[in-house]
Amino acid sequence: MNHIAISGLLIFVTSLFSAILVFTKGAKRDTSITWGLFSLSVAFWGFGLFRGFITNIESSALYWGRFLNLSAVFISLFFFHFVVCFTNMVKTKKKELILYYMVYIFYFLIVNIFPKSFVSHVGPILSFNYYPKPGILYLFFGVLYTVFVIYSIFLLFKDFKTSGGVRKNQIKYLLLGVSVGFLGGAMTFLPVYGIEIYPIGTYLVIVYVIVITYAIVKYRLMDITVAITRTGIFIAVYTLVLGLPFAIASWLKPWLIDILGPRWWIAPLGLMAVLATVGPFIYIYVEHKAEEKLLKEQRRYQEILKQASVGMTRIRNLRKLLDLITHIVTKTVHISFAAVYLYNQETNEYILQVSRDKGRVSIPKLSVDNPLITWITHNRDPLIYEEIKHKAQDYNDVTYKHLEENMRLLTASVIIPSFLEDRFIGFFVFGDKISGQIYTPEDLNVFQVLASQAALAIENAQFYEEAKEMQDHLAQAEKMATIGTMADGLSHQINNRFYCLSLIAGDTIDTIKMIDTSKCTPEVKEAFNQINHALGRIQENVIQGGQVVKGILKYTRKGEEGFEALSLDQILDSTLEMVQYKVNLSEIEIIRNYPKDLPKIKGNQVQLQEGFFNFIDNAYDATVERRSLLKEDGYRGKIIISAQPKTEDILEIKIEDNGMGIKEENLRRLFTPFFTTKVSSRRGTGLGLYVIKRVIEEFNKGKIWLESEYKKGTTFFIELPMAKEA
Repeated sequence: MNHIAISGLLIFVTSLFSAILVFTKGAKRDTSITWGLFSLSVAFWGFGLFRGFITNIESSALYWGRFLNLSAVFISLFFFHFVVCFTNMVKTKKKELILYYMVYIFYFLIVNIFPKSFVSHVGPILSFNYYPKPGILYLFFGVLYTVFVIYSIFLLFKDFKTSGGVRKNQIKYLLLGVSVGFLGGAMTFLPVYGIEIYPIGTYLVIVYVIVITYAIVKYRLMDITVAITRTGIFIAVYTLVLGLPFAIASWLKPWLIDILGPRWWIAPLGLMAVLATVGPFIYIYVEHKAEEKLLKEQRRYQEILKQASVGMTRIRNLRKLLDLITHIVTKTVHISFAAVYLYNQETNEYILQVSRDKGRVSIPKLSVDNPLITWITHNRDPLIYEEIKHKAQDYNDVTYKHLEENMRLLTASVIIPSFLEDRFIGFFVFGDKISGQIYTPEDLNVFQVLASQAALAIENAQFYEEAKEMQDHLAQAEKMATIGTMADGLSHQINNRFYCLSLIAGDTIDTIKMIDTSKCTPEVKEAFNQINHALGRIQENVIQGGQVVKGILKYTRKGEEGFEALSLDQILDSTLEMVQYKVNLSEIEIIRNYPKDLPKIKGNQVQLQEGFFNFIDNAYDATVERRSLLKEDGYRGKIIISAQPKTEDILEIKIEDNGMGIKEENLRRLFTPFFTTKVSSRRGTGLGLYVIKRVIEEFNKGKIWLESEYKKGTTFFIELPMAKEA
């Protein structure tokens, strides 16, 4: 058996195996299918080489010569189809594909009807007894084959020039592989045209088919360097396992017969059994050592990430924690950028918290109903852009198209979700490796461990910051409560000062009245008049100051007087007495839209005054916010208070404002302590609505709810029990 026949057999076995592997293990996408058909064509061509160059019969050699060349016709066609799919040009090259398939099928039919026009006969060339000789249509086949291969490589090169990152790296090795393979295969055609160069390059076909097939089956993650190494080790080990017994049987047969006699075959068979047993272990050992050397850098940064994930839980500052995570990942893994998105309960969105990138414009937030968020929540697995992109192209599924679009907008090569038990708290976005290498399965495993540890560290940091913020709120509330408890003493001291001022002013006025100013000059008389007027103003302000102190004292008391029959006017009048010192009532209209004979409420006046104080204060802030943000011509703040009996025992009060309104995602948190939506410098403590709810529902046995439309206004509905008539 000559070398070209042996290479043909190996090409047949490896290419057939590759085709089966792609069809069974590869994703059912166009690139896999067309590569499988291409591999199948190469397998038929290799089988033709094997059969054509082991026969000693001229007619058989002629038959297989035509067979292998007809198989080669489809090699270039299926390779072109594969390239069109791989470069995403199916739509733009659809007419070309149809035309080329028609040309090839027509050519195939012609050469089968007139076989001598394709391969006329076989004859001796080089060391071969029977080598195919060309017919008149063979040159057309050669030109067509060459044009298709060159055009396909051109399309790959064109895609290579416009691609980047992982994609560029893949195309680079694909170009290298197919160039080597087609160069090796083309050497078999040289003797046909009288160029007497031995076609030893057929062995190159074996290597490139195996390497590229392996890379396609492991397409989303497999590094081509690892693929080449594993393939090389596999071929080397199993060449030894299968080849050594045959070599011994061929070269040492006479010597074995002398020693073992008729049972000489036991030696090579036993050796084959031993090698077949230890072969897998040899392969695993050598592969491990080779990958250890090849992936030394990956192992290094993976170990750093593992160590970093352990120490993250000790960091309590959220911003510092996220900066550290992105810094470690970008520096150790050498990726183009990294970003972290975390769930924000207030807005019900996943918001960009930190980003380390190079000239990338980050998307600031994603809503919870975004297809990307929905998919991650349901599947909990990492997303790899290349895999999603191909699924979007190969399957008519709108989900993958949305995923691909979102990942493209995020410029994400990989997205790693971060879960704390069943709660999806956020995700990490990682760009391409600067080296252009593909993320390995080990990379993703380490990233998932990092994300899992980060989830716990993030929750701890968030809890710490929330606790600190709540402590500040409580301290402020405690100070206000302390002032409230001091109100009695303070009001007494202030009233004493007011009383002293009133006495001094009164005595001075009386003294001035007793002075005879008839003989004074006009200037002196005017001075006395001004002093008298000023002292009168002091007395008036002392009286007003006393009223303010009285109102504060009344507002800060706990309302221990109990429940009584109160009119809505009575509550509002006492509320406005106090609220005027906090808000500018001249900037808004307060409209009382209810009848004068409205039934009275059974409630605690101090408590209800406190509740209505917060209603008006919040409504005023909402109108100020709308005026400053929307800048509408002719806008004026308005608060409408209306009321009517709902049942025999319940009075329904409606407080409506035309302020900024409340965003829908914030509505459910409005009555939560320390939650506030105020954006002005008068930002509240977040206790106002919480106080209102307690005053209305717990202390006064009523109900409260609201309706709001952002940029339109808010309406509060209050139900309070009515006082029964005596």
